[in-house]
Amino acid sequence: MNPYILAILLFGLGLGTTITFASSHWLLAWMGLEMNTLAIIPLMAQHHHPRAVEATTKYFLIQAAAAATLLFASITNAWLTGQWEIQQITHPLPTTMITLALALKIGLAPLHAWLPEVLQGTGTLLQALILSTWQKLAPSPLNSSNPAFKTQTPFIILGLGIHRLLEAEVDKRKHNSVKFVAYSSIAHMGWMILILQFSPSITLLTLMTYLIMTSSTFLVFKLNKSTNINTLATSWAKAPALTALTPLILLSLGGLPPLTGFMPKWLILQELTKQGLAPTATLAALSALLSLYFYLRLSYAMTLTISPNNLLGTTPWRLPSTQLTFPLATSTTLTICLLPLTPAISALLTP
Repeated sequence: MNPYILAILLFGLGLGTTITFASSHWLLAWMGLEMNTLAIIPLMAQHHHPRAVEATTKYFLIQAAAAATLLFASITNAWLTGQWEIQQITHPLPTTMITLALALKIGLAPLHAWLPEVLQGTGTLLQALILSTWQKLAPSPLNSSNPAFKTQTPFIILGLGIHRLLEAEVDKRKHNSVKFVAYSSIAHMGWMILILQFSPSITLLTLMTYLIMTSSTFLVFKLNKSTNINTLATSWAKAPALTALTPLILLSLGGLPPLTGFMPKWLILQELTKQGLAPTATLAALSALLSLYFYLRLSYAMTLTISPNNLLGTTPWRLPSTQLTFPLATSTTLTICLLPLTPAISALLTP
């Protein structure tokens, strides 16, 4: 792709997110989301491969449907209440429609079926990283302003349960690691919405840790040039130090102490208990335990087994890497080592 066109698309991607962040009017927020979507579409379709084109088409149709629903809901709210302000959503009809539109846009269960397929079909791991991280940012302030997300905890808990059942499908589909991270993304979105009604600051913390851990995971895949677990199992011959650290990244993504991923789950369960929702906290903790099994299985397949050298998975040559490793080193350090800072972070989050 021409570097000038690439710069324009990346600028549009950032501008759309910024407009949505700064908007207090539904029409302006919708415009920012549309700019964001239209900027990512050419980036996804630049590799003229049938799977990439299929994933781009799916993503465009899903985002267009979500954006149309969001626009229709905001117009309906203006018609019923005379208000275009984001904070002035009071009627149940536009509130429900906006909830469904935002859930579809970020891949929140149970409207998440498109996300694993789209991520698996992207042309490069960098595109999958952008879809899993940057594209989650723009709808986040709209979620925090939506009163429905603050009253529909059973809906989100149901979504968490459905996602956990679907996560087992990863083992049946050629052990695709990108699809694995997609289901992890669905889970973290559920955790964020779960605590949103009680503590938006913890939701922000969960989002930031999710972005760091997901970035580390995709950068590891990118450095090893692997999209399935069989290829990851042979990475010890190419980058032995990174292979030793990768299970820690995966277990942090699953929320195992003493790693960074345990911090947001710990604070969420603590806040739910304070609010008198011990059964909800117990259900969320049990679902996290089930999810941790899959992370352990992936870690075991990577580091404690030797993959057979067949046509699908051969030991790669150990050649010097030309990729930038500073982002990977930074995100990996943050993914593993932030838990001791929990008291300081909690003090900053306390109003």
